[in-house]
Amino acid sequence: MGERTITTADYKLFPSPRNVHREIFEYQVFVPYPYALIDLPGFFFKGKASLYSACRLSDMKMGQVVTLELAEDQARFTSRFVAD
Repeated sequence: MGERTITTADYKLFPSPRNVHREIFEYQVFVPYPYALIDLPGFFFKGKASLYSACRLSDMKMGQVVTLELAEDQARFTSRFVAD
């Protein structure tokens, strides 16, 4: 059984079991909505992406972190994501 949590310099991450790619990629977006539904395949990213429930260590704010392989996918997510 793998790790249940991953701690980075900025976040304590809880991996989504729905992740196809179980990696933390270079580009990261913190979404301060812990219960928002984020459908990664619906964004039609060109590269790989993964989703984590997260606690931001600087202020202990709960939310989600989307990690992305490509900068253009980060821009796509940031421009298209709308909290429900």
